[in-house]
Amino acid sequence: MSPAKSPADNSATAEKYDGFTAEERAAMKDHARDQKKAAARRGTSKAEKAAEEARDVLAKIAEMQEADRVLAERIHEIITTAAPDLAPKLWYGMPAYARDGKVVCHFQSAEKFKSRYATLGFSDQAALDDGALWATTFAVRELTAAAEERISALVTQAVS
Repeated sequence: MSPAKSPADNSATAEKYDGFTAEERAAMKDHARDQKKAAARRGTSKAEKAAEEARDVLAKIAEMQEADRVLAERIHEIITTAAPDLAPKLWYGMPAYARDGKVVCHFQSAEKFKSRYATLGFSDQAALDDGALWATTFAVRELTAAAEERISALVTQAVS
């Protein structure tokens, strides 16, 4: 006798898991490539390693489609100005900014996951705590003066 099936097994609306999307697989491949680069840099000076990682971030930004590239370039400037102690690095193929090797914030292009907007995300390393609930990811469609000020304030708070 076969085991009884649950109602979810018999449901016509149950979705089948087909694994990771092409975008998710690409992000994992980017992460593996980033890790290999990091391993290859072992033994180099901290300054050389930081310079290479910063070049990698700028190269990744340069590869983006124009709308994402314009946002990423400006956000890179804002972050490196507001928190010069954060080190640019690639994280799952995205520009990220880390302190002591741990990502504090990152930019995700709209193109990366075929989204209608880019995002600026903050990790649990960011000191954005505000009561019992606070935002950690922000949609970015354009950078106005007010948006740039907000990003600068968020980054400053994140590293405080």
